[in-house]
Amino acid sequence: MTAVESRPAGVALTPSPGGHRPFGARVKAFVALTKPRIIELLLITTVPVMFLAEQGVPDLWLVLVTCLGGYLSAGGANALNMYIDRDIDALMDRTSQRPLVTGMVSPAECLVFGISLAVISTLWFGLLVNWLSAALSLGALLFYVVVYTMILKRRTAQNIVWGGIAGCLPVLIGWSAVTNSMSWAAVVLFMVIFFWTPPHYWPLSMKVKDDYARVGVPMLPVVASNKVVARQIVAYSWVMVGVSLLLTPMGYTGWFYTCVAVVAGGWWLKEAHGLQARAKSGITGGKLKEMRLFHWSITYVSLLFVAVAVDPFLR
Repeated sequence: MTAVESRPAGVALTPSPGGHRPFGARVKAFVALTKPRIIELLLITTVPVMFLAEQGVPDLWLVLVTCLGGYLSAGGANALNMYIDRDIDALMDRTSQRPLVTGMVSPAECLVFGISLAVISTLWFGLLVNWLSAALSLGALLFYVVVYTMILKRRTAQNIVWGGIAGCLPVLIGWSAVTNSMSWAAVVLFMVIFFWTPPHYWPLSMKVKDDYARVGVPMLPVVASNKVVARQIVAYSWVMVGVSLLLTPMGYTGWFYTCVAVVAGGWWLKEAHGLQARAKSGITGGKLKEMRLFHWSITYVSLLFVAVAVDPFLR
């Protein structure tokens, strides 16, 4: 890998001596370190699994402490990710306003903040939920920070495939929070998220591939043509939809979940094949419409997991 300059010309990573950093802006900056929008998606995959594990309404206090623990853990992982990636964040357009780049938070503050959240969240899960959930939570954090951010991200185009395992673990955490055990249902939903992550993220990477290319991060769209990326998106999409349909024959879900999985999965495949057709035709730029699949991917996973939560009440 070629080293990159830690900041673009004219952008300081730390405020100048005596620089003014308003308290309110500082609070917002520390919240931004946790990437709350991403965490919303993680909680969407955690809470419904708790309903499935309980086959009804789980203890609401347990849901609350699990969600808060998940937020603290994922927030710590995201803060540590920003600490490690602060050099390339300063050079990418979409990350140029992150707190470490603007100097609203110093690298040392970010490091302490991230480690503190990691410790607090692990103890939170262990003392208020169970130690299996605590171990899974800590494992997700370490996998994201060490395996994905430090090892895979800047070295291989398969970074998001294997690094995405960290984003699958909230499914297992949701199940273990209720049962203090594992189940094949949780494993199936884990695999759904595993195969969902690449075709969810690669369309966004296609949109901002110049950003990644500028800093030497080999996301698949940087090192492969749109046709190759779209073909892999379609392959992962078919496997994802197929895996999502395993829950019903295994006896964990009924007709409602099956209907949602078939309709939502069918629409996903329509969008994925549409992107592939446009890529094969050599369409580029805005007409490629790669972000249609990215936005639908968020809707898809939301619908699927809402169906996971609702299904036990309709059986």
